[in-house]
Amino acid sequence: MTPLSRSSATLVGFSAVLLWSLLAFLTAASGAMPALQLTAITFGIGGVSLLILRPSSIGAMRQPPQVWLLGVGGLFGYHFCYFFALRSAPPVEAGLINYLWPLLIVVFSATLPGERLKWQHVAGVLLALAGAGLVVTKGRGLSFDPAYAPGYFAALCAAFAWSGYSVLSRRFAAVPSEAITGFCLATAILSAACHLALETTVWPDNPWQWAAIVGLGLGPVGLAFYVWDIGVKRGDIQVLGAVSYSAPLLSTFMLVVTGYAEYSHLLLVAALLITLGAVLAAKDMLFRRTT
Repeated sequence: MTPLSRSSATLVGFSAVLLWSLLAFLTAASGAMPALQLTAITFGIGGVSLLILRPSSIGAMRQPPQVWLLGVGGLFGYHFCYFFALRSAPPVEAGLINYLWPLLIVVFSATLPGERLKWQHVAGVLLALAGAGLVVTKGRGLSFDPAYAPGYFAALCAAFAWSGYSVLSRRFAAVPSEAITGFCLATAILSAACHLALETTVWPDNPWQWAAIVGLGLGPVGLAFYVWDIGVKRGDIQVLGAVSYSAPLLSTFMLVVTGYAEYSHLLLVAALLITLGAVLAAKDMLFRRTT
């Protein structure tokens, strides 16, 4: 197989962001299933589907403990902290704190060999963060109540978990992306155990809800983590960090189109900020000089 170029791997990684933009819609369409139960089922579907599509995943699972710790810690740790945050704090504030992860990816990437943090990366990701903030808050003010400190802290832990996983994955670039299959299956098992201990089981009411759950497992939970791994290991991780802020925007647009949310002119402002931020961060890649 011909190795992917840096720009091609970045585009592959961006496809994960496109898949994650379907999360809110498919989750809303999946019914009232508790978060950890939904995580267990969808990661199970994602892991099994990757195993079927990439049989070489079986051999790729033979990795040293530190690789498993990073992979499972990233996938399970992020989702557990995020769902705990949503249960323990207002979702708007918790969501905005959680969306610090793309900014942290850009900042942490400066520690990677061969990477250099430039002004346009920081400026671009801050513009995109402002746009994502408009989407999450709907232009309203924020109210950080100390009573919700545990939830805010969990949201911050989620941001550090995902950004740390994404950046540290570059240091394990030799690990094949098929290893994600094992991380997904382990996350499903751990989520199922936490669900049984903390939640009441709720099953879908109709086939459409089951279809949404399967869609989650195949796309935003299964394939997305596989292509994200390719992007962060071989692509421009700083550009990926900036363009990741398009996920909440695209997700909200999807909810508007499908009738789960109402349109607001703030979405256009947010779209402009996120687009400008992404283009600025990707300036070197988009406008590379040719000789």
